[in-house]
Amino acid sequence: MRSESGEGSVLFCNRDFPRRFLSRRGPHRALIGIGGNIGDVEGRFKRVLRYLENGRRVRPLLTAPLLKNPPFGYTDQPDFLNSLILVETALGPHELLRYLLWVEKRFGRRRSFPNAPRTLDLDIIFFDNRYLKSRRLVLPHPHFAERDSVMIPLRHMSAAALRPRCRP
Repeated sequence: MRSESGEGSVLFCNRDFPRRFLSRRGPHRALIGIGGNIGDVEGRFKRVLRYLENGRRVRPLLTAPLLKNPPFGYTDQPDFLNSLILVETALGPHELLRYLLWVEKRFGRRRSFPNAPRTLDLDIIFFDNRYLKSRRLVLPHPHFAERDSVMIPLRHMSAAALRPRCRP
């Protein structure tokens, strides 16, 4: 499925986005934003998803369709690919953040300047129904409701998982 979803944005699907996974009933659920715009981002998303599936720290439950959209902030860079992954985990919010930062690094993330091009960006959008504000983490993710990269995949997440409308 390919459809225009906003100014300069295209929503589409592949074999893994959207997808529903089996739950093991972990104690916490978190919605993770996934993004990138350097190299084979779609292939990297698939590898990250496999990595999460095979690990012990988080268990994917559901993915959203993919969204190709223009960058914001620093705009002199390629378009981004974004999606969402709902996971269950026994980790607390700060532990999950440390783990996601480690996964980003493992998949080639280098932080050169704010809003720079990146191989992989993993953000905690929601963690259970918690509100949290610390020096390293704010939940829910600030400004999530203003970002097409979150809101467009989120609108399609449940419907696509229940009744896939995409054929890769």
